[in-house]
Amino acid sequence: MAHTFLVEIGLEEMPAHVVTPSIKQFEQKAKAYLKEQRITFDKLKAFSTPRRLALQISGLADKQPDIDEEVKGPAKKIAQDDAGNWSKAAIGFTKGQGVTTDDITFKELKGTEYVYVNKHIEGQPVESVLAGFEDVIKRLTFPTMMKWGEYHFEYVRPIKWLVALLDDTVIPFSILDVHTDRETRGHRFLGQDVTLTNAQDYEAALTEQFVIADAAKRKAEISKQIETLASQNNWQINIDADLLEEVNNLVEWPTAFAGSFDEKYLAIPEAVLITSMRDHQRFFYVLDQQGRLLPHFVSVRNGNREYIENVVAGNEKVLAARLSDAMFFYEEDQKPNLADYVERLKTVSFHDKISTMYDKMQRVHAIGQSLGPQFGLSDDEQAALDRASQLYKFDLVTGMVGEFAELQGIMGEKYALLKGESKATAAAIREHYMPISADGDLPATKVGAVLAVADKLDSILTFFAAGMIPSGSNDPYALRRQASGIVRIIRNEKWSFDEQMVRALLAAEKAANVAPDLDQLSQVPAVFAFLKDRVKVILQGEKVRHDIIDAVVSGPNTDLLDNFEAATVLAEHQSDDDFKEIIEALNRVLRLAAKRTTDGDVLVDAQLFENDSEAALEKAVQAVEDEADDLNVADYFKALAQLKTPITDYFEATMIMADDSKVKNNRLNQLQLIADLIYRLGDLNQLIVK
Repeated sequence: MAHTFLVEIGLEEMPAHVVTPSIKQFEQKAKAYLKEQRITFDKLKAFSTPRRLALQISGLADKQPDIDEEVKGPAKKIAQDDAGNWSKAAIGFTKGQGVTTDDITFKELKGTEYVYVNKHIEGQPVESVLAGFEDVIKRLTFPTMMKWGEYHFEYVRPIKWLVALLDDTVIPFSILDVHTDRETRGHRFLGQDVTLTNAQDYEAALTEQFVIADAAKRKAEISKQIETLASQNNWQINIDADLLEEVNNLVEWPTAFAGSFDEKYLAIPEAVLITSMRDHQRFFYVLDQQGRLLPHFVSVRNGNREYIENVVAGNEKVLAARLSDAMFFYEEDQKPNLADYVERLKTVSFHDKISTMYDKMQRVHAIGQSLGPQFGLSDDEQAALDRASQLYKFDLVTGMVGEFAELQGIMGEKYALLKGESKATAAAIREHYMPISADGDLPATKVGAVLAVADKLDSILTFFAAGMIPSGSNDPYALRRQASGIVRIIRNEKWSFDEQMVRALLAAEKAANVAPDLDQLSQVPAVFAFLKDRVKVILQGEKVRHDIIDAVVSGPNTDLLDNFEAATVLAEHQSDDDFKEIIEALNRVLRLAAKRTTDGDVLVDAQLFENDSEAALEKAVQAVEDEADDLNVADYFKALAQLKTPITDYFEATMIMADDSKVKNNRLNQLQLIADLIYRLGDLNQLIVK
């Protein structure tokens, strides 16, 4: 007989951002537990609201399947003495398996006889297995945990009730002083407690008590109501996915409503209005059919339409107060000039172990002056970069950003334009923060992209030099995110970027007399290892083969663009008929070149050649070297592939480790020159070729 099991954790209201990941975790742990316990089922449906996490599992088997297995024990010479008596080891083994020594048989394994017993394990009824859900619930983890009462147990919020119902029978267990029952709770204000007769009644019973327990249905209902309001009023409403998710996890019985604010506030930049509504009040903003912002908003109440006019008035009052503050800041922020704001940055700390924010801008300005020409900026773009790097953090000391921190950069662009700065300079001020997440948008302008790289690079270099290097999951200054931003921008813009360039940038800082009192130069290798780790993470996310990733990341080439392009090229050619032969030839060069022990310049003397293959290889390698700087990685791989035949011929005709040390060293030098070419692609020894 198939069964249905309902398990519900009733809680005080959880933070909205916790609900969705928590129910997903509950679902995963439940599936893992049932698999571990060998209990099959047909379907698992998850339910979540701010006050509950629940699973309804249908098609459950009656019991675990019985198990008959053969278990290996100690060797016969340990299990019996010379007289054939059972040792303590044999007796202990059989007791542990629930059998006796009479059940022992002997079997030979690799020339040695061992004790074996056949063990029968009776499958437990599903009721016994489901009682173990107590541990599943306790093992859930949350970003923030709390204690309550006098208990030491920690959870996201205090547990108020537990439901564990197999068909119509309560599965008994308890957590702290809360015991499982068949009673769940309806909406806090509109509903009542519900006594469930059967596990299958759950969703319908809660709907009668003003709880839409299915998060997907609740979200669809919110979207439908918002779209209805938009249609009735001839509005456009952007139903932001993240905001919808958050609002959905704040309510159990959603009712959408519209409110308005004074038109005078439309004089404030749209970004401020939208941030106030969306991020601070959880409102959806409203546009007309031409895409212009209107003095209206849509919100969602956790309840019905009764007294909805009071709810609207209350929300309008709260928003009006916030917009009034925003207008005050906006007007006051325009009174000082930009130089005044930049001067204030001299008293704002970037980090107390590093410098002020003003000093950081000075460093980034020096970096940008050196980096811009290398990244191919035009004279106009370089001028915009120079200006932007001298003031790009100024909005941090404005009143608006002090109140709305999420507007940093955005208000910088607005205020810069109001003060007469060029569009390119203003855009770079906004774009230097980009990307703001692992997969966030990248700067749209080259000036913004260079400023973003310079700013992020300075942060990573100085924090590393100050000894604040991320370890494990600890990354309080978001350096991994900034490193990811650098490598994504470099890849998107197709800019070469390696250790040598960074050393030159640090020299430019010193020449400009703006370098911090920190040893940044010694940290350059560690910084590039850190950046390469981000390259690895990005390639893993793109499902590039692990050995290809290891090859390009572990090689000595620190050019991040080369690393990305080499991974692409190797992935494209991995199925070629001759790929294995090419890689084997190149790897043989790498392995033998590693035996070179002499220091100094790598020079090859053609006078020491003893056969034609050496000269032929030298000529082929020279051809690659002559055009290497002009080749992209795809063509570079093709050029190296052409060395397969001369390399193969060379090894067939040449003994590398010759008795004559001069000849040997000359041959190793010849291989080292080829190895240096190969390493642009990476350490190809990491590749798995079959």
